[in-house]
Order: sequence, then C-alpha cells, then structure tokens
Amino acid sequence: MILPINTYSDEVLRRKAKPLKTIDTELEELIGNMFETMRNAEGIGLAAPQVGVSLRLLVTDISIADGYEGASPMVVINPHILAVRGLNTMDEGCLSIPEVSGEVVRPSVIELKYRDEYFEERIGEFDKLAARVLLHEIDHLDGTLFVDRLQRRDRRKAQKNLDAITRGEVTTGYPVALHEAYGGVK
Repeated sequence: MILPINTYSDEVLRRKAKPLKTIDTELEELIGNMFETMRNAEGIGLAAPQVGVSLRLLVTDISIADGYEGASPMVVINPHILAVRGLNTMDEGCLSIPEVSGEVVRPSVIELKYRDEYFEERIGEFDKLAARVLLHEIDHLDGTLFVDRLQRRDRRKAQKNLDAITRGEVTTGYPVALHEAYGGVK
C-alpha cells in the first residue's frame, strides 16, 4: 500500500525516532509499504518518520541510480554509525521536501551496525551513494533534515519553497500528508 509522505514542517520529522525491540507482522507490512511508497515516488531511500511512524527504521534501494543497477535493496533497523572517513559534497533532495535541493557535505565512507529485515545484527561498510543515502535517512531518524545541513546562503535561497511547503502549496507525483489545516492528504 502506498503511504502518504509527511512534508517539511510536520512534527514527526523533527522527533528522535524510537528503537525497535523486535520484528512482527505489522512491522513487516510497514517495511513492504515503505518500499512500495519509496518506489512509487521514485525515491532511493525512505525513513519511517517520513510516513508518520516514529521508529528507527529505514529502507533504501539505489538500483535506479546510474552505475548502481546491481545494488540490493536494504532494510535498516536501529542503525548506529561506528566510523566515518573522508568527505564529499553532493546535491541532495528529499521526498519530504519536494522541489528543494542543495549541496550537502557528508562522510564518503561509513561503517554501520544495524539490524536487517530479519532482525539479525549486521555490520557493513558503505561508500559513495550508499553511504550518502544511509546518512540522509539516519538523519531523519534523529529529527534532522538535509536542509539543516545546507550552507546559510543556500538555506536562504530554499526558504521560499520551504515556506510554500509549510502552507501546503506543494505539487508532487505521489501522495503527501499535509497538515490538517491545509486539508490533510494531497
């Protein structure tokens, strides 16, 4: 089932998400819905808070990006960054902040401890786009948005669009959850 994606000024995107203690059929269904929602919106990552669920859960699938066609989808539960190396700058966008993008500096390589879709503990090293997407989605779990990481001048340039999203003046090719003051789901 395709879920509406919460947008920029929604409170759930600013909360630190709660860790999961186990996996059950309800969570398995949420994971499936998150993948379907992400793919419907042509995204490559989606965190549970973006669909209104404040849990430390995210999904990624970078296989639609050029050069990553062989990448496997990932389910990441309770991620913990163990180490980072290097830095790189790349243009980022977000399904929760449509029509806004900007240059963000992030580590180029990360070592990550997490649980997979079977709740098995994993440790992996990720680089390039995989590292960036994971860091972007982990930020969502911590209540941070990519626009918080923009340089001040870039943030000022984006502010008009951020204000429009807050007012519910957003057009997307996927369902978004707007504040009730602006009519709910669009």
